[in-house]
Order: sequence, then structure tokens, then C-alpha cells
Amino acid sequence: MFLTITTTGTPERPATDLGYLLHKHPDKAQAFSTSYGTAHVLYPEAESGRCTAALLLEVDAVALVRRGKGKGRGGAPDAALAQYVNDRPYAASSLLAVALSSVFSSAMKGVCNARPELPGQARPLRVEVPALPARGGPDLVRKLFEPLGWAVTAEPVPLDTEFPDWGDSRYVSLVLEADALTLAEALRHLYVLLPVLDDAKHYWVAPDEVDKLLRVGEGWLPGHPEQRLITSRYLSRRWSLTRQATERLELVRLAEADDSEVEEIDNAVEAETEAEEKPTPLAVQRREAIVTALRQSGAARVLDLGCGQGQLVQTLLKDPAFTEIVGVDVSMRALTIASRRLKLDRMGERQASRVQLFQGSLAYTDVRLKGYDAAVLSEVIEHLDLPRLPALEYAVFGSARPRTVLVTTPNVEYNVRWESLPAGHVRHGDHRFEWTRAEFRAWAEAVAERHGYGVAFEPVGPDDPEVGPPTQMAVFTQTSPKEAKAA
Repeated sequence: MFLTITTTGTPERPATDLGYLLHKHPDKAQAFSTSYGTAHVLYPEAESGRCTAALLLEVDAVALVRRGKGKGRGGAPDAALAQYVNDRPYAASSLLAVALSSVFSSAMKGVCNARPELPGQARPLRVEVPALPARGGPDLVRKLFEPLGWAVTAEPVPLDTEFPDWGDSRYVSLVLEADALTLAEALRHLYVLLPVLDDAKHYWVAPDEVDKLLRVGEGWLPGHPEQRLITSRYLSRRWSLTRQATERLELVRLAEADDSEVEEIDNAVEAETEAEEKPTPLAVQRREAIVTALRQSGAARVLDLGCGQGQLVQTLLKDPAFTEIVGVDVSMRALTIASRRLKLDRMGERQASRVQLFQGSLAYTDVRLKGYDAAVLSEVIEHLDLPRLPALEYAVFGSARPRTVLVTTPNVEYNVRWESLPAGHVRHGDHRFEWTRAEFRAWAEAVAERHGYGVAFEPVGPDDPEVGPPTQMAVFTQTSPKEAKAA
């Protein structure tokens, strides 16, 4: 089976950079052993204006039968001859997908140590697969690839050119073209969608395939319109695995849609504004306000209490001023999503030393929270029942006692500005309360007085002259060193 990847370039950005990205030199033809045969990488053309890399996979049909224990598609025994005489050596399938991930593993991860700037650069790409099994035909090929930014040409392959009346086979000749995609994105699309179109896998689908699918599908699969079909076919229609993957993808989709979709109806602002004048989402404005306040406080070691799915932690990691960032949440599921969002398993050692996530309840004191410069409670307090607020207050202000505490919460007065929010409703079904500016100010000032802090208030988002900002933030600053030392 055969696949080519072509890119074009300029003198400033030569097409031969493809060699750096694939970690395979254009002047060499290389061979790599796989479980089912040999993969060859060569470059039919390699000029600054145009460069093509080809992957040729020679499949050992005997090894395929032996390792497959004599099973055909779906695990059903095939006739003896059919095990050896079939399309597997010639048609793109999970065999080719596995070869891609093995031979181009660094490229698929977006890693290029020699030229670190290259993996993130979008470039024109052309992918050709001469023989691709497509159960669903050319229409399904287009439905799978076009939402990802590909222009698709999928020509059906006739059963026999001498007998056109026999009709078309289930194979297509595929050409994919994109004006601007990274190579890593392209390889991940192919890795998942080639076996999905073939609707078969040459290996047993174990539970760890769910993690693999979510890892390779990160950034594009959660929002794909054919997500359910892709998930079901990739996991060989194993119902339990498909359900698990679907649930996790929905959580990831919500996380990628930003906490504005989960916490508040921030997107109503965008719907009311012309496309070319889209405002910054409120969730982003909130994080920017928090980061600004943390910088002004001089904090280096920061707690994100109730970190949820890690959006703020991710933002803080981008700023070297914050040398230690700790995310705490009561939900292990949220922490798992946060870990994936941050790519903790692939993070470099220096970056990984700056961040940690752990489970904890803010209703209890926790010695792990002591000694930090600042703590953030972003959109957290409104999720607690009012009788439990004193416990959180003591755990944070009385026990942990960071030098600075930032608290953000919705301003209920602003809710009348959300046209999509029915009157009398809170912004999220899990909100136990939403305070007016006066109520929030009264609570914050009482907390500050009880625990030796000063407090200032800042608006987050557009500050409406009648109803105030959509989000209100209190900045607590420790003013009683004696009490802090005693605590």
C-alpha cells in the first residue's frame, strides 16, 4: 500500500523542510521493520519549491495471518485461501495507519528538535492514497475530511475497466488538499480516518484504544459532525468502549468550548454582534483580569482553587512569572480533563516542575494549601450552598492564608442583559445563588475584617452604568502579619 505527502514552498520557507518535520532525510531511502512487513520512506521529488515524501508498506500476508490467529475482518474465520489472498497488502487500512504512527511518530506528535519552530507552521499539503477502502463511498470520505479543512477528491475505482457494467468497487482513489494545515494535524487525521473508512482493524481493540483515540483526536474530533460514526468504527463497534469514548469526548468538547459555555451564557454577546466585530468572550476577559491582578500582587506561587478543567492553569503556565501553579478540584473527572488539556504526559521536565494537580475539597482545611503567594477562586463560591460558605472561608482565609486571594462570581444584576436567559433564572443550573454587587461587597468586606485582609473590587467585562459588569472580582490582600504568623 502506498501514500504520498506533498508540500510546496518558497526560498524563505523551502518545501524540503518536510524532511525536518518527518525526521527523514530527502536524499535517503530508508526501510523500517513493522509487525506485518516493511515500511519504506523515500522522496520522489525534493526541491525548495516542491517536496514529496512517500510511504510504501510491504505487508507480509503470512505474518498477518499468523499474528491475527487466522481471523479475518471482525474476528470471524475466513476461508483458508482468503486469509492469504485479500486486499490487505494493497489497500490503505489500519496497517498503514499504524505504519504512519510508527515511522513518523515525532512528526505526529509535533516534535522537531532540530527546527522547533517548524511543527507549528501551517503549510499547503497534498495527500494521495491510490487505493482506499471506503465503506460508505465517496460521500462518506467527504463528510469525514472536509470539516477538517481538506478539499477532497475521491474517485471510485471500477471493479474492472474492461467491464464497466460491473460498476464500482468499494475502493476510491483519494486526493486531499489543504491550503494551511500543520503536518501533525494531517497525520492525526489520517491515522484515525483511514481505518474508519476501511471499517476494520488488523488488531484486537482493547480498552486503551479509547485513550489513544482521544489523544490523537485532540483538537478536532470532539467537534466533528461525524464524531459518533468515527468513534464507533474506530473502536470496532464495541459498544462499551464507544459509550466511554463518547462521554469523554463530550466533556472535552465542553472544555474546549471554554468555561463560558459551561459557567455562563457568555456566547450570547457574540450572537448579538456582527461576525467581524466579535467581542472577547467573558471567560477570556475573566482570566486576563485574574492574571493582571496576580502580576500586580507580585505572586509567583499560585493556587487555582476549584480549577475545574484547567483553563486558568493553562493560561498561567504561559507566563514565566508564575513559578509554581497548583490546581485543586474535588472532581477527579475534571482533573483528568485538565491533565489532558495541559498535556502533562508530554510536558517537558522544566515545565512539568511548575505545575501540579490534586484532588481536594475547599470545605476542609488542607495543609497542602499553606505557604502560597496567591489563591484564585474563579466562579467557585456560587456553586456552594450558602451554609457551606463559612467552611470555605476558613479553609482559605483562616487556614491556608495566602498573601493575596482573588474571588470572581457572577453579578446577578447583569442577567437582564442576557436576552437568552429567562427572567429569574441563574446562569448555570448548578449555581446555588448569584449575588448583587451590594451582597458580594458585604460578604467580602466581612470576610476581610474577620481574617485580617483588605479588599478592593474590580469589574470584569463591560461595566454597564445601570447594572454593573457581568462578573465581579474581589482582590483580598493580607494586612495583618501578626495574625498570619499566629495562624
